[in-house]
Amino acid sequence: MNAPLSTPHSLPPERVLAALEVDPEVGLTSDEVDRRLAEHGPNELPEEAPPHPLIRFLGQFHNVLIYVLLAAAVFTAALEEWIDSGVILLVVLVNAIVGFIQEGKAAQALAGIRSLLSPTARVFRDGEEVEVDAIQLVPGDVVLLESGDRVPADLRIIAAVQARVEEAILTGESVPVEKKPAPVAEAALPADQTSMAFSGTLIAAGRLTGVVTATGARTEIGRIGKMVSGVEGVTTPLLRQIDQFGRQLSLAIVGAAVLVFLVGWQLRGMAPGDAFMAVVALAVAAIPEGLPAILTITLALGVQRMASQNAIVRRLPAVETLGSVNVICTDKTGTLTRNEMAVERILLPGGDLMVQGEGYEAAGQVLDAQGQPIDPKDEPALEALARVAVLCNEASLRTVDGVRSVQGDPTEGALLVLGERLGLAPREARRTYRREALLPFESERRWMATVHRHPSGARELLLKGAPEQILPLCGVSDWEGRTDAAAGDGYRLLALAHAPDLPDGAEVSADDLERWVLSEAPPLTLLGVVAIMDPPRTEAAEAVAQCQAAGIRVIMITGDHAHTARSIGARLGIGDGARALQGHEVEEADDETLRDVLAHHDVIARAGPGHKLRIVQALQAEGAVCAMTGDGVNDAPALKQADIGVAMGIKGTEAAKGASEMVLADDNFATIERAVEEGRTVYDNLKKTILFILPTNGAEALIVLAGVALALSEFPITPVQILWVNMITAVTLALALAFEPTEPGIMARPPRRAEEPFLSRFLLRRILYVSVLVSAACILLFQWQLDRGASPAYARTTVVNALVAAQLWYLFTCRFQWRSSVGLHALVGNRAVLVASGTLILFQLGFTYLPLFHTLFTTEPLGLLSWIPVLAVGLLLYGVVELEKAWGRRRGHGHGARGATDARHSPSHRNG
Repeated sequence: MNAPLSTPHSLPPERVLAALEVDPEVGLTSDEVDRRLAEHGPNELPEEAPPHPLIRFLGQFHNVLIYVLLAAAVFTAALEEWIDSGVILLVVLVNAIVGFIQEGKAAQALAGIRSLLSPTARVFRDGEEVEVDAIQLVPGDVVLLESGDRVPADLRIIAAVQARVEEAILTGESVPVEKKPAPVAEAALPADQTSMAFSGTLIAAGRLTGVVTATGARTEIGRIGKMVSGVEGVTTPLLRQIDQFGRQLSLAIVGAAVLVFLVGWQLRGMAPGDAFMAVVALAVAAIPEGLPAILTITLALGVQRMASQNAIVRRLPAVETLGSVNVICTDKTGTLTRNEMAVERILLPGGDLMVQGEGYEAAGQVLDAQGQPIDPKDEPALEALARVAVLCNEASLRTVDGVRSVQGDPTEGALLVLGERLGLAPREARRTYRREALLPFESERRWMATVHRHPSGARELLLKGAPEQILPLCGVSDWEGRTDAAAGDGYRLLALAHAPDLPDGAEVSADDLERWVLSEAPPLTLLGVVAIMDPPRTEAAEAVAQCQAAGIRVIMITGDHAHTARSIGARLGIGDGARALQGHEVEEADDETLRDVLAHHDVIARAGPGHKLRIVQALQAEGAVCAMTGDGVNDAPALKQADIGVAMGIKGTEAAKGASEMVLADDNFATIERAVEEGRTVYDNLKKTILFILPTNGAEALIVLAGVALALSEFPITPVQILWVNMITAVTLALALAFEPTEPGIMARPPRRAEEPFLSRFLLRRILYVSVLVSAACILLFQWQLDRGASPAYARTTVVNALVAAQLWYLFTCRFQWRSSVGLHALVGNRAVLVASGTLILFQLGFTYLPLFHTLFTTEPLGLLSWIPVLAVGLLLYGVVELEKAWGRRRGHGHGARGATDARHSPSHRNG
C-alpha cells in the first residue's frame, strides 16, 4: 500500500482508491487485512491504564486545603487533644471519600471519546459484503453505511445517495451536513470537508459508501483525544491564594515562635521550659484550626445549592472559580439556542408573516406585519402551504417522556411543526392525503417533490427546495432582494410550491415527476418561502445581558457559518452583528496577533477544536479567568484548558463532561449566569468566614505575646483553652456564615481580579484592629480580676468567655461586608446564625459551670456580676466595627451598581 494519504478530501475518489490499492467492488482480501492490521494496529483509541483505586483515593489528599487540615490534626494530636484531632481527621476523610466517589462516577474525557466509536461495520471483504468488528477495520476497507449508522472510521466517500451526516459532536455544525464524493479544497477545515465522513459521527439520512483512510488515533476524533490528553488542567484562583496564604502564615508563625522563645528566655528570664510552653501557646493561638474545614464546608454547600439550580459541580474548588470568571466562551447550538430548528418567518407574495412558538411544541401563533395574530384557517394560501410543509416531507415527530424530538432531518421537522401551528396535524394529513409518488431530495437538484391524492379524488403536486431552484420553476423573478435579506439574517430558506390540479392518469414515477417539473407542465405556483433557524433561548439574551452588566465578557464560539453566528450573536447582544472571526483566521494568526484580534471580536465562526483551544489559551495569556461551555467531542480540549469547563448534561457527550468541572443539567446558558452568581456568593462567604476567624487567632496570639513581653506571672489563657475557643467558635459561628444568602447587587460588581491577594488591605486592617481591641480588653479584664483577688483560674475563665462573647457580637457585624448590622435585619435571613448562636451559648455555659469542663480546662464558675464586663467587651467591638462600616459607606464602599435591588427580589435569594 502507498504512503498514508494526508489530504484525501481534496483528491478524486479514484486516486484515493488507487493510493489505498483497493477495488471498491471487491474490497480487501483477508490476507491483506491481516497484513494491514499488523501495520496500522486495531481501530481503537489508545487507552492508558487507569490508576489503582488506592492511588486515586490518596490523590484526594493532594490539595492545599487538606494539607492544612492534616497539619492541624497532627498539631492537636501532639497536644494530646485526641477528640479535636479525631474530628479534623474525620473531616479530611469524608472530603476524600466524597471526591473519590465523584471522580469515579464522572466519565473521563478519553473514555467518553472512546465510547463514541461504532462497535461493528459492514464492509466488502473478498468480494462479499460482511459485518465485522469495527476494531478490525484497516485503511482501504470499503464500508457501507445507511441512516442511523455510526461512522466507524474516517472515510473518503466514493458514493452517496441523499446522504446527510450529523457532525455536531465533532464540528459544532447545527444541522446535518450533506455528503458527496466530489473533492473539496485542500485547505478546507473538517467542517467543510463534505467528501469525508468522520469516525464517531452519525448518518442522519440516506446512505453512502466510503473507503477507510484513517483508523484509531489517526482519525479526526483520535487527534482530538490526543489534544485532550496533552492539555494540563488549570489550578483555581482560590487554591493558588490559599497556598500562598498558608506559606506566609507558616513563615510568620515560625518567626514569631523563635522571637517569643528568645525574648522570654533571654530578656525576661523565663525558664526554657516555660518559654517553650509560651511558644506552644502562640502556635495554637495563631493557627486557625477550623479555617480549612470551614472553607471546605462552604464550598460543599455551594455545590449543593448549585445542584438545586441545575449546575452540577464535579470538582469542589471550581465553585469559587466561578466568582472570578471575567470571560465566558460559549458554544451556540443547544446552549444559547434550543438546538431545535424552527420556522420563524413566512415570506408570502403579499408580505411577511411571523411564526411564534417554543421549539418543537405544536402550540404557537402566526402574526401579520403589524404583529397582530391571524387565523391560518382564514387564509387559503396558508392552508396550501401547510400541506406542502407536512406532506412533502420524510421526517416524523415523536414524544418520549414528555419531550418532543424529530426523527430525520431537523429542517423537515421544523416544517412539520409549522404545519401544526398552521392547523394541519401531520399524521391526520398523511392519512387524508395519500402519497402516490416521491422524488427524493438530491444535492444536484436541491429540491424534492411528491404527489398526493385528495379525498375529492384530485391529485396535487407538491414541491420544496432551495429558492434559487424553485423560484425560476414558478416563473418568479422579483424575490431575490427578499431572500438575500433573509439569508443575510442567518436564516435557512426553503421555497414551497404546488400544482393543484395534476392530470389524472396512470401511476406516476420519480422520472415522471422530474420531467413534469422541469418542463413546467403542469405549471407550478409559488406558495411562499419559509425562513428557518435554530432560535435563541428566550432566557439566554437576559442572561447574557446580566453577565455583561457584571463585567463578564461573553464570546460565542461556534462551528456554524459566519452569517448564522453573526445573526444569533446580534439577537443575543453578543458582537455587533456585522463581523465574525473565522476559524481559518485563528489558524493563520500567530499568538500575539490572535490576542490582539480577539480583543475586537466576540463572535467566532467555523471554529474547530484546535481553534477553540488556542482562543482559550490566548485569553488566559492576557490574564482572563475563562469559563468554556461545550457539548461535543470538539469542545473537550478547550473545556479542559479553561479555568472552569462547563459541559451540557442533556445533549453533551461523555467526552465533554469528562473534561469539565461543571455540568449543566438543563443545557441552558442562563444556568451559567446563576452559577456565576452563586460562585460570587460562595467567595463572599469565604471572605466573611476569614474576616470572622482570623481576628480570634490574632487576639489570642497578641495575648500570648503580651504575656511574654510584659513578663506576666500568670498567662491570661492556656493552650488548651485557646484550642477550645478556636474550635467551638469555628464549628458554630463561623459555619453559620457559610449559609449567608446572596447580598444585594452582587452581579453589579465587576469580577474580582484573579491575582487579588487572599488577604486584601481591607481584611488586614479589620483583622489587625479587631485583634488589638479584643486582646487589650481581655488582658485588662484578666488583670482586673487578679487585682480584685480572683484566682488565676477564675480570671482565665473570664478571659475565655470575653473572647467568645466578642466573637458572638462580631458574628452579626460580619454578616454584611459594608451594610449596617444595626436592626432586625441582622437577626433574620439566615436561620443558621441564630441556631449557631444558641448552640454556642449552651456550650459556653457548660464550659463555665459543669465540673467536667473545670477538670479538663482548669476553669471556675463565674459569678453573675462578672458577666457584665464580659458582655461589654463584645458590645464595644460591635460598636467600633459598625462605626468603621458607616465610615466606609460614606466613602462609597458597598453600594454596587445603581439600581441594585434588595436580595428578596433576587432569583437566587434563599434563607439559610
